Amino acid sequence: MNMLPAVLLLLNFNYIICDTDGGKAPRIPLNDGNFMPAMGLGTLVFDENGHEEEEVEEPVTWALNAGYRMIDTASGYENEDQVGRAILNSNVPREQVFIVTKLGLNEQRDVVQSLRGSLKRLNTSYVDLYLIANPVALKPDDNSFDTVDYLDTWKGMEEAKRLGLAKSIGVSNFNISQMERLLSNCETRPAVLLVEVNLNLVQNELQEFTKRENIALMAFMPFGSLYDKTGVPPPPRIDDATLVELANKYKKTVPQIVLRYLVQRGISPITQSFGKEKNEKNIDIFDFELAESDMITLSQFNKNYRVVLPSFWQDHPYYPFERKDNADNTSSKTHA
Repeated sequence: MNMLPAVLLLLNFNYIICDTDGGKAPRIPLNDGNFMPAMGLGTLVFDENGHEEEEVEEPVTWALNAGYRMIDTASGYENEDQVGRAILNSNVPREQVFIVTKLGLNEQRDVVQSLRGSLKRLNTSYVDLYLIANPVALKPDDNSFDTVDYLDTWKGMEEAKRLGLAKSIGVSNFNISQMERLLSNCETRPAVLLVEVNLNLVQNELQEFTKRENIALMAFMPFGSLYDKTGVPPPPRIDDATLVELANKYKKTVPQIVLRYLVQRGISPITQSFGKEKNEKNIDIFDFELAESDMITLSQFNKNYRVVLPSFWQDHPYYPFERKDNADNTSSKTHA
């Protein structure tokens, strides 16, 4: 068990405040005895034109110095080396940073070797959390499906944990039936499930499942379509009257209200912004509490709408999402 040096207070939302890591987010106890910050910074970020931000080193250093203590990356993001340098160049010791990385879709046949590659790029001897990015597997060329059973992949994850290369292990983008199958056939239970959660996709059923199974729920795309300019996704947008009213009521920004909604539900959001001022504001959500009536108001935006729906993979036997009549035919980096 990895006990933090100073556990001060257990909060209403089952968070633990630790005064030794210098971060602003409290920590969540995981089912394996480790502790995970209640909020983190993601490193797969796209600009207003939909282009991937390639420079992550400086924003990650800013975030760490602003009080973030969880950084999320993946081998598929091709920026683990920058994340490693950012941690080294920050004012935060490695042992205080919770590093999350992910096994690539084309790496599932050799988990331990793939993780060793990530560790080398990150310049660290271990990661705090290692995730299977997606139950879908691709061959090394990324151009065709591989039929690796995720149960076999999980055995490699368990070995990585036994070797001390990952303190905690988990999965991403698994649906409930896949989680049930995994839990029925594993030696080590997953500590974390990472999925898309936001105002348009509240994931109530999945959250009830993870609560029942004592698995922490982490959210990518926490802002959903707040900044969308196409008009295709359902509301709300950043200027939505209800959200602005709530922001004014609590003297916070709209993104802070959205992040607080997730945190207050017991979900750990991974934010997606590289702006220094925005990141400093985003982490500043642990000094207020939304009223129950406002939580209900925010829940009513749910439309079960996914921003990330990689239907170009839907012919794979382990594709985890609803299928479309006409699958998209263009693959790109996603939060998978």
